[in-house]
Amino acid sequence: MVYLCRVKIILLGTGTSQGVPVIGCDCQVCVSVDPLDKRLRSSALLTDGHTNVLIDAGPDFRQQMLCHRVKHLDAILLTHEHNDHVIGLDDIRPFNYRSGEAMSVYALPRVASEVRRRFDYVFSEQIPGLPRIELVGLDQDSALQFGRICIQAIGVMHGRLPILGFRIGDLAYLTDVKTIAEPEMKKLAGVKYLVVTALHRQEHPTHMNLEESLAFIQKLQPERAWLTHVSHHMGLAADVNLELPDNVQLAWDGMEISW
Repeated sequence: MVYLCRVKIILLGTGTSQGVPVIGCDCQVCVSVDPLDKRLRSSALLTDGHTNVLIDAGPDFRQQMLCHRVKHLDAILLTHEHNDHVIGLDDIRPFNYRSGEAMSVYALPRVASEVRRRFDYVFSEQIPGLPRIELVGLDQDSALQFGRICIQAIGVMHGRLPILGFRIGDLAYLTDVKTIAEPEMKKLAGVKYLVVTALHRQEHPTHMNLEESLAFIQKLQPERAWLTHVSHHMGLAADVNLELPDNVQLAWDGMEISW
């Protein structure tokens, strides 16, 4: 398989479903003034300078779009249906107004059904002021192209839940992952840059912990890797980064990777 594209990814959020700081928490990470310890819910923007594709639209979607001055989106890809990845879809309305068109939202059939249920008011009546969503089916073998952005879907397991990761040229974006079957690992062959889940240090049933993520990186051998979907339990970014291999860092909100 040939991967050809020049694109930039902006990590709009690198936190867990609760974000960091966590409401009501006084741990050293949640009270830290270091910007690297502030994490919105996980999401990423792919751009080639003209075409913009979003991966996941969680509860911080509006804030992320405003912070990065995103004025148009060409499509949204959903990794899975959990609230921290989809519940911001109501805020696509300004993009609908600007384009005059429905937003194309690509998702697994199961995820599309859940979006229809959760946003029933969007699909049941055409009322002015409601978001307009066009759901487009996606599976783990889907290959997509938007402008110069070439995307290969990758099937991964979020515990026992099949979800999607994505390879975009030389970079792979894998959030909320616990395991990947060997056939899907083949899609990651030769990847140079990797953004992958590392929830915290303890064992977790649905996410890789730090030890598992580092073992996965060692197996895949990318040039550089960044850890995302990070919990406040991981520790202060400044301390954790000192422990990591030279080619691995904690990702941070707003970081950009170009290739």
